[in-house]
Amino acid sequence: MSTSTQVPAAPAGDSDQDSEITEPQPGWHHVGAVEDVPRGRALLVKADGHELGVFRVGSKIVAWRNVCPHHAAPVCRGTVAGTNLPSAVHEYRPGREGEILQCPWHGWEFDLVTGEHLAAGSRARLRRYPVHIIDDQVYVTFGTTAA
Repeated sequence: MSTSTQVPAAPAGDSDQDSEITEPQPGWHHVGAVEDVPRGRALLVKADGHELGVFRVGSKIVAWRNVCPHHAAPVCRGTVAGTNLPSAVHEYRPGREGEILQCPWHGWEFDLVTGEHLAAGSRARLRRYPVHIIDDQVYVTFGTTAA
């Protein structure tokens, strides 16, 4: 008998995972096991003609299209790090370690939980694919995007 795992699949309040579902559904694409998703970098996969990065962010697993909205760089090949938090002039406060993806081409920073570009006033964001976890296996869907 299949069971859903307890690893959250998306940001709180925006979950793709239906704990009632115990079997992969038509249109779901297997991208690996939960244990295959590393901390601090992407699991890069191709599924159904899409290249994406699957990330572990804290206890969540998220999947993002591997295209930066700035100049179409392979964003998921970038560095996963933290960022500087708002602070006083000449004061630098690092934070959010492991939650920020830096584009390898121009250094744009994206929130790995929401996909939002961190620059104030920017409307750019990454395209997220819904993630489903069944029996510690990770599946994504492409028909609709959550972000």
